[in-house]
Amino acid sequence: MRILFLSYWGLNDGLTSSTVFPHLRLLQERPDVAAIRLVTVERGADVQAELPFNPGFAPDKITFEPLRSRPSRNVILNKIEDFTRFPGELVRQVEEFKPDFVLARGAPAGALAYLVWQKTKMPFYVESFEPHADYMRESGVWRAYDPRYLFQRHWEKRQKQLALGLMPVAENYRQQLIKEGVRPERIVTVPCSVNAAAFAPNAESGTRVRQRLGYAAPDAMVGIYVGKFGDIYYDQEAFDLFRSAADHFGPGFRLIILTPNAEADVRRKLAAVGLGPERVFVTKAPHHEVPDYLSAADFAFAPIRPAPCRLFCSAIKIGEYWASGLPVLVTTGVGDDSAIMEAEGGGAVFDLSQPGSVPAALTRLTALLREPNYRARIQELAVRHRSINRAREAYATLLPVGKIAKPAVA
Repeated sequence: MRILFLSYWGLNDGLTSSTVFPHLRLLQERPDVAAIRLVTVERGADVQAELPFNPGFAPDKITFEPLRSRPSRNVILNKIEDFTRFPGELVRQVEEFKPDFVLARGAPAGALAYLVWQKTKMPFYVESFEPHADYMRESGVWRAYDPRYLFQRHWEKRQKQLALGLMPVAENYRQQLIKEGVRPERIVTVPCSVNAAAFAPNAESGTRVRQRLGYAAPDAMVGIYVGKFGDIYYDQEAFDLFRSAADHFGPGFRLIILTPNAEADVRRKLAAVGLGPERVFVTKAPHHEVPDYLSAADFAFAPIRPAPCRLFCSAIKIGEYWASGLPVLVTTGVGDDSAIMEAEGGGAVFDLSQPGSVPAALTRLTALLREPNYRARIQELAVRHRSINRAREAYATLLPVGKIAKPAVA
């Protein structure tokens, strides 16, 4: 097989490191895969940059060819230009590389794969398939009349109809797709995988980080948040949540924030809720440093903004938290994970629309932290629910293209 693997994220994006590269390694291991071309979408500073590709792959099997977005002051015009220009560039790559199919990572990449199908009838699959258009609208990022929303929603409908296989990230969404008429044998649930060994709790690393940050006091209770503020995540509400945790755990509470958001903005919002630099460490950490910071923490935050379609998502950060043995303070209705938290003790669920929900969740979290060997027990959740083997099994079921005679919808 020859596979054109299409990612909507850039080569240096943390999501590429955490979600794309592990799947490329799985495909690389298969003896029936002759060649893979990784195609990423580059924006911002990386558009003009040299992009060395050497993440430990076999150079005779995996090559790299980026799509470079042309910067524009108007984000809508920029996206329109991307989706009018990139399909032609991808058609050229298809003609040159001669893949057997396109494997798209995420619904926006799936939209590009569909647009290539329009021109070439090149078969395609979509993994990490989610209702991206509804995510963005329900989060307030896109409006119902936004061209990005209207086009993406249409393209997702066509992906459901024409993709040879779909790999949603939540069982909740698999069931929804079946209700919509997608044939069940063409759908395999693959939650966002995590390398449990790479994120396993390391007491020595955690101690070193605590000492470096000045969090080594015996009464220190360290929470951690990894990710953005805003869009599909809470913004001001997240800082109020941090304040609630500080009030609950008392003077020993400390917080680590690893975020791409501007540090000055984060510090300003922390100060507004009474959390100064003596209690909070803020930085933008490369993905390979995240496990050490997680090892230094006692629990983690996942303040994902609730929305009806959030039931269909799978947050990579939750898998990484679990792999590090951390109980998670999470919003209700997040993919399959919120239910797993409640049923299997992987954290505590809160709902800001319900008075008293946050104090109750913090009390539940405290009980989990008092359990002996809680980290080892929670780490097993990552092994059970977020193993890379789920992707391996999905590929074995759906690939190669020769196994499939019909598109996904009956």
